[in-house]
Amino acid sequence: MRMNAVGPLFGIGFGVVLSGARLTDYDVIHRMLRLEDLQPFLVLVLGSAIAVAAPLLRLLSRSGWQTPLGGPLTPSPSPIGRHHVLGSILFGAGWAVVGTCPGPALAMVGSGHLLGAVVATGLFAGIALRDTVTAGVTTQRSGSNAGEPQSVGL
Repeated sequence: MRMNAVGPLFGIGFGVVLSGARLTDYDVIHRMLRLEDLQPFLVLVLGSAIAVAAPLLRLLSRSGWQTPLGGPLTPSPSPIGRHHVLGSILFGAGWAVVGTCPGPALAMVGSGHLLGAVVATGLFAGIALRDTVTAGVTTQRSGSNAGEPQSVGL
């Protein structure tokens, strides 16, 4: 199997797991976020995503893996700043309003839910907006950091 096919296959498999766990169901997510119906399987699915992703991210970054579109995978931890807190609040508010986050939203698109398409459109628009803002901030900065990715402070 070619390496290019591995990512989409894992993505499809993850989407099937999210759908099977009903993490694509607005009511299930809304009740979970309101702590009205915190079923163990929901916590296990969310926790398993972290348990799988964290060691794989570390392994891929240590091996010098090249991402298909973005170049080398080089995560760098940064101290928690105001922009992290504001971004978390915005992410959480969006999750609470629409009852989904990026992974389940894409699984919803795959299963034909209109809300998933609306959320996915917003996700990609937000990514494009962030890239535009970051590019503007980067071009305004000069000095020894020129050309390095910059975080946008809010």
